[in-house]
Amino acid sequence: MTVSKLRCLVQCLLGTMSSRRLRSEDYNDYSSTDVTPEGSPSNGPNSCAGSSTYQRFGETNGTTSFQTLIHVLKGNIGTGLLGLPLAIKNAGIVMGPVSLLVIGIIAVHCMRILVKCAHHFCRKLQKPFVDYGDAVMYGLEASPVAWLRTHSIWGRHLVSFFLIVTQLGFCCVYFVFLADNLKQVISAANGTTNDCHSNETVVLTPTMDSRLYILSLLPFIVLLVFIRNLKFLSIFSLLANIAMLVSLVMIYQYIVQGIPDPGRLPLVSGWKTYPLFFGTAIFAFEGIGVVLPLENKMKNPQHFPVILYVGMAIVSVLYISLGALGYLRFGANIQASITLNLPNCWMYQSVKLLYSFGIFFTYALQFYVPAEIIIPCARSRVPERWALAVDLLLRTFLVCVTCVLAILIPRLDIVISLVGSVSSSALALIIPPLLEIFTYFQEGLHPVTIAKDILISLIGFVGFVVGTYEALEALVTNPVSPSPVSNATGALVL
Repeated sequence: MTVSKLRCLVQCLLGTMSSRRLRSEDYNDYSSTDVTPEGSPSNGPNSCAGSSTYQRFGETNGTTSFQTLIHVLKGNIGTGLLGLPLAIKNAGIVMGPVSLLVIGIIAVHCMRILVKCAHHFCRKLQKPFVDYGDAVMYGLEASPVAWLRTHSIWGRHLVSFFLIVTQLGFCCVYFVFLADNLKQVISAANGTTNDCHSNETVVLTPTMDSRLYILSLLPFIVLLVFIRNLKFLSIFSLLANIAMLVSLVMIYQYIVQGIPDPGRLPLVSGWKTYPLFFGTAIFAFEGIGVVLPLENKMKNPQHFPVILYVGMAIVSVLYISLGALGYLRFGANIQASITLNLPNCWMYQSVKLLYSFGIFFTYALQFYVPAEIIIPCARSRVPERWALAVDLLLRTFLVCVTCVLAILIPRLDIVISLVGSVSSSALALIIPPLLEIFTYFQEGLHPVTIAKDILISLIGFVGFVVGTYEALEALVTNPVSPSPVSNATGALVL
């Protein structure tokens, strides 16, 4: 996740925590002036009474279509990508890619619903921008249920809650990812060679438990999040993106070589593991929180639907290809992150270190979002002389919370599935279809559209409940991942 993406998401989240109009240096709030974006004087509020007179304006210095496409790609590609081969295993070599495609189509459709509803309220309320939380709040205000109308403010708070949980959940995933990869690199250091094609079994050096690695990372990450200005993280964000891109290219280069006969792999896996696939898959499609801010920052926002479809098509192809090829290459031995299956030679050990480098600095960017929501509220309640101390203490506390949760859930596959089932399913699948029903119900909504929206929300809700249950059950049954011995080619000896 890049600095620009985080700024977009921060704008979205800050809007959900306040009833004020979203204002920032990145765009002009034309609803509060007497001048239109073109510089011509408006005809007053009465001239905008009808929704047909509303026009969606872009920013003069906004992002181009290509820049927005890049942001869409970056906003959906993260650690969830590396867990998709195991997710395919949990679904089956045929069922997995097909289900991933279906979930991707549904997720993109829900993103489009969110944009459509936001535009509806922009026209209706004559606002230049409506974020996710505001859209849900206005949707509840338009609901035919009186109780929902009187408690519509909770729609905004609900979205804010799930967005914060999602971001802190990503931070937990990063702790476990870093610990697992560092542990494997250090334990195989004595057996690491320059030969990436040897079948010689590597004798792993006894090392600490992965939970101790998580704990040892804590002071470094605390110091990292003390950097409170995103500008200082810009160079590290760029380096992190380059490191992860190089790592992905090297991963693809390895897994396409020597793929064994796929006939031994199950076409469809058991129903007990399918909910774990669902959680990981929906975790991977993590970009719905930045859809509206990205659309708002475009020079030509009317082009956004096409950009969204093209970007998510690329993301879906990347997800399905890496997930399927990774499972085909490593079969039943695939691990929670495909980096853990790479050979113990220096070239691929460097891939693990490069990706870990990128994830380490990405932690600070993910953490920036909940910190910018929670900390200013706390600072405003204490005297100015205590403001900095409260700021640093809260940052330390939030990092410690994610560290403790990572220690309690030290299995990377389970924590990814759990975060995806709990928060990502609500944001990506459950809320948008219900928002469409609330928004357009009184204006007339086709029964087929209502049935479609209810079906999507039910799929999300069932995935939320069953996925959470199965993830927790798997955690209780096997709280720690098995520690296989690996050979230099990455094949695991259990």
